[in-house]
Amino acid sequence: MSKAASELVLNADGSIYHCNIKPEHLADTVITVGDPNRVEKVSRHFDSIEHKASKREIVTHTGTLNGKRLTVISTGMGTDNIDIVFSELDALANINLETGEIKKDFRKLSFVRLGTSGALQADIPVDSFVIGSHGLGLDGLLHYYVGSEAVMNKEIEDAFIQHVEWSVNKSRPYLVKGSESLLNTLASEKTIEGITATACGFYGPQGRFLRLQPNPADINERLTSFNYDGLRISNFEMETSAIYGLAAMMGHEALSVNAIVANRILGEFSADSYKAVDAMIEYSLEKLTK
Repeated sequence: MSKAASELVLNADGSIYHCNIKPEHLADTVITVGDPNRVEKVSRHFDSIEHKASKREIVTHTGTLNGKRLTVISTGMGTDNIDIVFSELDALANINLETGEIKKDFRKLSFVRLGTSGALQADIPVDSFVIGSHGLGLDGLLHYYVGSEAVMNKEIEDAFIQHVEWSVNKSRPYLVKGSESLLNTLASEKTIEGITATACGFYGPQGRFLRLQPNPADINERLTSFNYDGLRISNFEMETSAIYGLAAMMGHEALSVNAIVANRILGEFSADSYKAVDAMIEYSLEKLTK
């Protein structure tokens, strides 16, 4: 069954609506970043760049490094933007844009998020690299899709809900495992693993006080103290759970690597967050292309 024009929206040149690229511009390995300015910080390491595109906050560069073809794309902040970008990238790979029909031959993509994050454990120092073994969604996005329960871990979710006394007025938290194959590629003695918690906002949802008081005020402490058979919540950010959930439902691989620019428990912030991000980019590119 073909997709209606109102569902699969294209630009006049045939590119997909928001990402503004065509299927031939998409590599099988996709690096996602939040900040549009970070795209060039990644692609400047490429040996060559074959295509560039931009629309709103979504900037895309596709090129080659050490013989491996890569696409780096900015998503902007938040799981709502992840929903747009991942849906469109999957469509580029697995839907015929001319007919609107799903392709018979499935094309699997590998997504690696290179982001910034705040640590939720005192022993995770600023400027370190954290890999999310799991994504814990406090945002609610996956509940809008049929069959999302198949990629969730209900047992750990229930334990978390009970531990933090999660409000029934909020969306049920969901937990999705990251890609084991990408974890094997990217993990080393230089990385720390844990559950990456994903909030639906930067201030109240992550326990920050300005003029409005968060509810609950001690959300960070509740997250920090959660432990399930040795699995703890390592960091807080705004994209990983949606990346893991959508990728898993679509049949793709996904993993999130974050440079720790703040430690929320100790109240510390990196003296040079840009240097930490650059180091994470260089480390990840080396691992992905060696």
